[in-house]
Amino acid sequence: MGKNNKLLEFIANSIPYGTLIQGFQYPELTVPSGKLHDAAGALKNFKEQPFDYLVSLTAVDHLEKFTMVYHLESTPTHTMIVLKADLANRDKTRIDTVSDLWVAAEFHEREVFDLFGIHFNNHPDMRRLFLEDDYGYPLRKDFKDDVNIIEYSN
Repeated sequence: MGKNNKLLEFIANSIPYGTLIQGFQYPELTVPSGKLHDAAGALKNFKEQPFDYLVSLTAVDHLEKFTMVYHLESTPTHTMIVLKADLANRDKTRIDTVSDLWVAAEFHEREVFDLFGIHFNNHPDMRRLFLEDDYGYPLRKDFKDDVNIIEYSN
């Protein structure tokens, strides 16, 4: 992270509620779930290094919480950052959409909704992408399908 002092300074000034660490491959910025959209917008609009490309968006189930994971790239500088937010409520998992910032997020978010059951506030078309409405959410670790004998085990 030391080689990108402008990014570090920008995050310290514009996203002070975030925690930045050097991940295995890229810098990782973790923000409160209620601030995710603000942080994403700030990164996208960073004039010196705009993170204008949403490479991927997914979720991770840790059983006690979900973590939303966004890989962002600044195409002018070829710099990557990982933006993360934890969701603690397994029963009512909600987070704001970023599809207004990156159109590609529309399908990524629908896939996460379909497979994890995470709802994206203000999404323009929040419905399942692959599965039937009553199927359940197969990438949740507490998912169980008695018909096909599918369930999570450690």
